[in-house]
Order: sequence, then structure tokens, then C-alpha cells
Amino acid sequence: MNADSPTPDDAYSHSHSHDGGGWSAWPRTGMLQAVLVIIACCAVATVFGIIALWPSEEGRQSVVSNADEMGLVTDRLSAVVTDITDGPCSYSTADRPQPCRMIFFELHEGPNKGQILSLPEFNLAQDRFTDRVDPGSKIIVGYEDATDFYFYADRDRRVSLAWLGALFAAIVIGFGRLRGFLALVAMASTLAVLVLFVGPSVLDGNDPVLVSVVAAAAIAFVSLYLTHGFTPTTTIALSGTLAALALTFGLSWAMFEIAQFTGLATEEALILPFLSENINVAGLLLGGAVIGALGALDDVTVTQVATVAELRRHNPNLSSTELTASGIRIGREHIASTVNTLLLAYAGASMPLLLLFAVSDQSLVMIANSELIAVEIVRTLCGSIGLIAAVPVTTALAAAVLRPANHDAEPQDQSDSASESLSSPEKDADAPASAGLDRPPRWEDFAPDETI
Repeated sequence: MNADSPTPDDAYSHSHSHDGGGWSAWPRTGMLQAVLVIIACCAVATVFGIIALWPSEEGRQSVVSNADEMGLVTDRLSAVVTDITDGPCSYSTADRPQPCRMIFFELHEGPNKGQILSLPEFNLAQDRFTDRVDPGSKIIVGYEDATDFYFYADRDRRVSLAWLGALFAAIVIGFGRLRGFLALVAMASTLAVLVLFVGPSVLDGNDPVLVSVVAAAAIAFVSLYLTHGFTPTTTIALSGTLAALALTFGLSWAMFEIAQFTGLATEEALILPFLSENINVAGLLLGGAVIGALGALDDVTVTQVATVAELRRHNPNLSSTELTASGIRIGREHIASTVNTLLLAYAGASMPLLLLFAVSDQSLVMIANSELIAVEIVRTLCGSIGLIAAVPVTTALAAAVLRPANHDAEPQDQSDSASESLSSPEKDADAPASAGLDRPPRWEDFAPDETI
């Protein structure tokens, strides 16, 4: 067969099939073999970790029982407001009149479904959230079975959230097609790991740091392989993610020990020790830092592998050193725009807290020293260091495996003609760099799958 003629295997490889276009080359790629061994060991360790730490539900049931005794467990029922009346409070006096609001509602579920009931009176001088409740508003009421007491819990926004979720899914699938659908499945699997494994396992008394590390590894495996396919390129991105995650964990652990965080700086954290003596609240902070850094890490590593693969596709004869240097130069721009990601994510979730500190009349250094802020600073800086480290690590791994086009060329073999055709400008002008040729298999580019 002519060296210029694509073989069926080459044509299949060029279609970006889900075999990755590169597994056939792995026996001749020492770096890829080493990465596969490490990834396999991490996968086995993750599976064993999940099995060993899988919750038994005994700890969760005990915590729920304790919370119920403390009055923290109540039913949540949907209802609709039927009428609102304003008038003097029942405790008003002529000397000190107090305006109050009575809210009547119809229950849509629960033992008193269909009945018209009322909430305790709201003092309008103190309870501002009731100003936005009108007749016809859908609300969530809490119900304490022991006292047969109903109270206002929240607005019922489930329908609007469902519509937003449907819109998001439609946009993701419409743009990404099958790849977008797989991304949604990966998101659902991440949520399942957090809800079904992390929370119940910590409540069982397991070390929250160990649980978070195992959960982060499991999320990385499932989300990357499910979204991007079981390919060598995804494997390199996964290895870079795990390496950077390990660095982030090490730095965060050291800083948490040095700073001596207690984990008791929030109201929620103060309640946890009363619910279960086995919960390591400080460990929860560290575990949260590890899981929080994962989302940005896999974005950086996948992008770097895609960048290196695209550079290799456009210039198959770049040396690994040149490829690494080019990839890192591009990665610098990515990091420059990503370094604020974690800071903005943490700060955006704490805007009311930032306002309280703004009016506290304390110096910036003293505010930073408070545990609430110091924890976010440590998370941000350690996570950002992990992001920066992910660029050279992932780029170097990808460049080491994505070898030059003539790397495997052997004298007196068809590979020589393949190399000559690759270096021929005339033939390169008629076919893309990754077009099928009689040559040893190489990695294909990391562009989106044209067949999806």
C-alpha cells in the first residue's frame, strides 16, 4: 500500500475514536506505562478506601436521633399563603404598640393536608423577610410533631430551580451533544459521592480528611473518564490532577497544623460536637479544602493536555522539550486568569460576612487573623499553588508521551517513508498532520470527537 494512502485503521484513528487513538502505542511508550501503573495503583487504593470507609448508617442514625432530641429535626411541608392580616401584636400595650402580621396558609402535604392554618405572628419591626410574602405565594413550613407547631421555614423555589436545571441541561447537551450528556452524568455522580458517601461516612466517625481524599480521587476518576473517555490523554490529565491534588493536600495539612484551626468558627460547626463526639470538625475544614480544589484542578489539567496535543498535531516534529516549553507558556496565561478562581468562589459565598467585617472597625491584618477569614486564605493560597503546579507537571507528562513523529522511525522500514511524507510540505498541504499514514501509531489530537 502506498505510504500516502490512509489505512482503515488510520482512518478510524483520525475520527477520534474513544479508544484514544493511542492505546496501541503504549507498549513502546515507557512514560505511559509508568503513568498507567501509578493510575492503576491509585484506582485500587481508591476502591479499597471506599469499601473500608463506606458508611454503615449506624452513625448517621445516632446523630439524627441526637438532633431530634435537641429539636433540630423537623418536617418540611409545602403550602400556599391564602391570606395576610396586619394589626397590633398580642403583646402590644397602649404605651408600646407593636405591629404584627398574621399569615394564613393551606397545607399541600402532611397529616393536615388541605386545612387552612396560621403561622405565629411576625413582629414587622423585627422580621423583614415576611414583607415579600403575598397571598398566593408558595412557601415551606416547618412542623414539630412533638408540639404540633408550624413555623415559617422558607420560600418554595423548587419549581424555579427545576426549570433552571432543565435549561442548563438543555444548553449543555445542545452544545456538547453526547459529551455534554456525559458531563451531566459526571456531575450527578459527583453529587452522589458527596451525599451518599462523604456525609454519612463522616457521621459514622471516620476521619473526614481520609474520607475527603478518597472521595476526591473517586470523583476525579469518574468525572474525567466518563466525560472525556478512557483514553491516554485523559489518563495523563488524571495523573496531573492527582499529583497536584496531593501537593494541595500536603500544603493545606501543614498550614492547618501551623495555624491551629479549631473548625469552630461558625454556628454550624459549634452544633456538630453536640450531635456527635466522633466528628473531627477541624478535619472537616481540611477535607473541604481538598474537595474544593479539585474542580479547578481538573479544568487546568485537561486544558493543558489538550493544548499539548494540539501543538503536537500542528507540528508533529517538535521535540519533547520544545513541546513542554510551548505548553507551559500557554499554561502561564491560563493560570494568570485562573489564580483568582478559588478566592472569588470562597469570597462570593461569604459576602454577608465580608460586610460584617467591613463595619467592625478592625485592621485588615486583624480581620485576616480571624479563623473564618484565615481558613479561606489558606484554602485559596494552597489551592492556587496546586493549580500552578498542575501546569508544568501535566505539560511535562503529556509532552513525554506525545512523542515527535520520527521518534520510532527505523531504517529500511515503512516508517522511513512515513517520516518523509510527514516532512513533505506538499503532502502536509493536502492532509492534516494527524491524517492516516503507514507509520507507527501515535497519539491523536485532543480535539472534540467529530463523530459525537
